[in-house]
Amino acid sequence: MSTRLIELVDRLVGHTVVLVGDLMMDRYMFGNAERVSPEAPVPVLHYQNEELRLGGAANVAANLATLGAKTRVVGVVGNDDNGTHVCRMLSEIGCDTAGVVTAKRPTTCKMRLVGSAQHRHPQQMLRMDFEDHSPVDGEDGRQLIARATAAMEGAAVVCIEDYNKGVITPEVCRAIVAAARQRGLAVIVDPARISDYGRYHGATALKLNRSEAEAAAGLPAQGEADYPRIAERLLERLDLEALILTLDKSGAYLATRQGERRLIQGKPRQVFDVTGAGDMVLAALATTRSAGGSWEESVAIATVAGGLEVEKFGVVPVTREEILRELMSEAHLRLGKQRPLTHLLGELQRHRAAGKRIVFTNGCFDLIHLGHVKYFQFAKAQGDLLVVGINTDQSIRRLKGDKRPIISEDDRISVLEELESIDYLVRFDEDTPMGLIDAIRPDVLVKGADYAKQQVVGWDLVESYGGRVALAPLINGRSTSGVIQRILDAYGEK
Repeated sequence: MSTRLIELVDRLVGHTVVLVGDLMMDRYMFGNAERVSPEAPVPVLHYQNEELRLGGAANVAANLATLGAKTRVVGVVGNDDNGTHVCRMLSEIGCDTAGVVTAKRPTTCKMRLVGSAQHRHPQQMLRMDFEDHSPVDGEDGRQLIARATAAMEGAAVVCIEDYNKGVITPEVCRAIVAAARQRGLAVIVDPARISDYGRYHGATALKLNRSEAEAAAGLPAQGEADYPRIAERLLERLDLEALILTLDKSGAYLATRQGERRLIQGKPRQVFDVTGAGDMVLAALATTRSAGGSWEESVAIATVAGGLEVEKFGVVPVTREEILRELMSEAHLRLGKQRPLTHLLGELQRHRAAGKRIVFTNGCFDLIHLGHVKYFQFAKAQGDLLVVGINTDQSIRRLKGDKRPIISEDDRISVLEELESIDYLVRFDEDTPMGLIDAIRPDVLVKGADYAKQQVVGWDLVESYGGRVALAPLINGRSTSGVIQRILDAYGEK
């Protein structure tokens, strides 16, 4: 499944997603907090700087845009500086803000005072909220419905991000869900912390956490045995196609109307700040579904994205490149280091897109000894990723005679997979690695210093496109032939 997820992340770009929800501005006031006030037992924050970040549904929009979606934003801001900042910042990251309504209410703003002391990690000390969470009036509601409906033209998915700040009223929500269903569009909802989920009836999928699930279903969500009962109740009550229950470090639980029930495990994380993790999960779900991912695949990618988000401070979007690196790391753990050439080339292309330099070397590597270990360490130091081409048994017999190799190719590869310096292994059956070199096009080609540069197969090709050749120093007395000879001397017939 890992390779399929990698392929999906590559395809996230370019799909249109409509996002409807509560737009917010997050203001971070940073300062040093190294003394206590003489007026009261409270820390004093010495102001250093301020950062403006998109919050609420605006943060979902930022996540969608970062993942490559063409994002059309529908929501409400006030006629104030925060509203101006929200629209400007959304436009700067490529979001379409034609659906944003300016209303006679303040833009929701969360101001966080963040202090640090003695070079430690910054910590949030206080949050001040500026908002009017009363329901939007009738005219603003009608404008929201009209603009959301217009934005659906040519879209792939509709997202509703409800923070219960007055934008996603029952009337607005039902109208948007109905308009999307009429056009055959999936609607994915991140619900508010409310007890009555009737407004979401008819949506395609609901993404909610444990506490939200307990409130909505009226059932406990304390363990794996509880999740199917919650899923059954909400799927039926709200006429959903899928329900995604996020479970923090435990991953997510997926249930579909077709009977799929699956716990998708998450990776243990160093949690730094949970702010924005739910927004990131919603964005990843929407973009993966728009790219053709199944519910299982979409939840798996969203779980990775949400896990990466909690390792960041504040609401900072996770990029496709970060998700790819995580998935490729997981693929290495699950699949090992050996790849068929076609799969290898796809992975190397993604590594190159992330700025990685590829190193290639090749050989029989029959009896692994210290010389080989030092050789691979030298090779890896020439770049970021080391690809090793391994001669098959048949090609070695052609080159060295019927008595070689001593160790079969499967065993040789199994031993090499345990060397930390090697990232990928690929077999080749030809007499030379020229075909591999031409296909891989490494940035650095490595061979032992017992060769002159002009004797290294592929040196001229590599240098023709700007690569280079590196000759690894030899360790005296370490060679496969020498090892074989010492064995014969010790155990040969007298």
